[in-house]
Order: sequence, then C-alpha cells, then structure tokens
Amino acid sequence: MSTNYANPGPLGLMGFGMTTVLLNIHNAGFFPISAMILAMGLCYGGMAQIIAGVLEFRKGNTFGLTAFTSYGFFWISLVVLLILPELGLAEATPHAYMGFYLLMWGIFTAFMFVGTLSHNKATQFIFASLTLLFFLLAARDFTGSELIGTLAGFEGIICGASAIYTAMATVINGELGREVLPLGEKKASSPVPVAQEQAQAA
Repeated sequence: MSTNYANPGPLGLMGFGMTTVLLNIHNAGFFPISAMILAMGLCYGGMAQIIAGVLEFRKGNTFGLTAFTSYGFFWISLVVLLILPELGLAEATPHAYMGFYLLMWGIFTAFMFVGTLSHNKATQFIFASLTLLFFLLAARDFTGSELIGTLAGFEGIICGASAIYTAMATVINGELGREVLPLGEKKASSPVPVAQEQAQAA
C-alpha cells in the first residue's frame, strides 16, 4: 500500500527564503546584524530546512535531501561563526578566510544548479541567483569592497524572494488543484508514435 506523503519543499524554501531576505537587508546596508537574524538562522533557516531535508529523504528525493540539509547546516554554521568569537571561544574569522568559506558554498551551489536543469524555471532561478550571491559575497570579503557587498545584498533579497514565491506557489497551486502562480514547469515531451519509432528503426 502506497503512502501519500506531504511535500516538504515549501517548508524548506520558506525557511531559506525568509532568512535570506532578512540577512541581505543587512548586507544591503539597511540595518545592522541583530539577534533576529541569528534566531532566524538557527530556527527557520537552520532547523526547519534540516527537517525538510529529512522528510525529502523519506520520499527518496536525493536532491531535496542534499539541498535542504546542506543549507540548513550552512545557516547554523554561519550563526556559530558569529557567536563563538562573542563568547570568547574562538578567534574571529578574517575576512579573506570568510571569502573562501563563501566561495566553497558558491561552488557547491553551482553544482546544485546543474541538478535543477530538470526542474521548473523557478527552482532554476533560485539556485542560479544563490550561486551568484555566494560569489558576490566571497568577492566582497576578498576585496573589502562595500559596493560589492551592497550589490550582493540587493541580489540576495531577490534570491530569497524567489524562494518565498516558489514555496507559496507550490502550496497555493497544490491546494487549489490548478496553476494560479506559474512556476515555469517543464513541458513533458510528446511521445513518439509507435509507427514512427518502427520507421526510424527500419
């Protein structure tokens, strides 16, 4: 007997999207970093995404498992990186070294983007814009450029907003049983008629 599991994708996307928007409002220069960002990073950006990833494992979705658990732990690691020096438990990470941290996440995300080529356009946009975001943030830390950091902030807001849109479109479309908010679903290729297949094989 098959079991109909709920789709954990919107939960993971909302955790990622909302936390990304809030952090990049800071990166764009509007507000200093605060406890709100740290709390979102630990709870919704971190734990909620990890829960979504575990649920994707239950569904046999390797991509969803890898994406949500990885980015969930990314948010937790980022919060830990900020908190440990404040607690006197570790030295603060130099900006250039943080650049390598962000670069590694950009490379990982670029590979994940390739995996989205079989997904809808909305998911492809999330991963393409996230790849760009990581590389911009890495460039900011390598160069110390405030301009690049500000550009990264605005680009990150767009990235996070696209994840929120995709999550809500998935929920709304699923609940109403029709496409209300488009996701750019890939069209299934038309099957080749049997007679045409036989003619091609001859």
